[in-house]
Amino acid sequence: MAKNANYKRKLPILAKLLLERSDEDHPVSRQEMQEELERHGLSAERKSIYDDMEQLRQLGLDVQSRRGKGGGWFIGERDFELAELKLLVDAVQSSRFLTTRKSDALIRKLEGLASVHQARQLQRQVYVDRRVKTMNESIFYNVDKLHAAIAANRVVTFRYFEYDRTKEKVYRRDGARYRLTPYGLIWDSENYYLAGWDETRSELRHYRVDKMSDIAVTGMAGRSREGWDPEGYASRHFGMYAGTPCRLRLRCQNRYAGIVLDRFGREVMLVPDGEDHFTVTLDVVVSPILWGWLFGLEDGVEVLSPEWAAADFKTRLEKALALYQKD
Repeated sequence: MAKNANYKRKLPILAKLLLERSDEDHPVSRQEMQEELERHGLSAERKSIYDDMEQLRQLGLDVQSRRGKGGGWFIGERDFELAELKLLVDAVQSSRFLTTRKSDALIRKLEGLASVHQARQLQRQVYVDRRVKTMNESIFYNVDKLHAAIAANRVVTFRYFEYDRTKEKVYRRDGARYRLTPYGLIWDSENYYLAGWDETRSELRHYRVDKMSDIAVTGMAGRSREGWDPEGYASRHFGMYAGTPCRLRLRCQNRYAGIVLDRFGREVMLVPDGEDHFTVTLDVVVSPILWGWLFGLEDGVEVLSPEWAAADFKTRLEKALALYQKD
């Protein structure tokens, strides 16, 4: 009976040893296995090690062996390849919505999915120009809470804030709680947004998750999400900025065809307009972010309609120009 109990203890110890310390370039020798077992008060004969490795294979571990000098056993295929872990680490490191502390904690956990030798290759810094990490630690858990509310179709309440110049929170609506039927979470411009039906304003709106606090999932059933199109909603809102929806018609130089397709997708129709131009009609929400994007295209794009949108763009350009004509 004692022998059987010791045998059951051996397999988890050996599995942990292989997962943590072995890879194709760093096999674990029989002697290292015996020393590890002895540290736990267990002994192992040469033949039993071979039997143990076969048992681990039957349990699903891809245990490989290498003969000769420097040989031993190692884990071959893992749940994540090293290249996949590097991509995940890069994504976590560069993610703006994660705090520095949470990024470091997640990367340490990802390192645990590789051998200690491979983990050293994951300890790398991804430089992203002027990347600013969020100051809101709770967003990591808020996202999970909101996913649960969406799945259960429950109304959520929360308070919404901005930061002032002293980095203090200033709550909107004098701190009153918002009530929202959550439709979906949208990742845009490296921020999470919660889109849904605002029960107070009776309209579809979205809010940045890292600016939401005191989120509570109520027992109230939410509205139907029938017809909700998250992809279409996100594509109409530049930077998820609120504004006036319209069908915007633009006249663009041909050299901007790729830029338009990259931003709005290959489904939009580009209609030739002479040899050097094309027109395109877009369902968008007119906002300062949209105008900023158009301004970046300089004189290569003209707003044709609606007239109020063209006038709004012209007024904004004139106001900006006036700042430099004061002298």
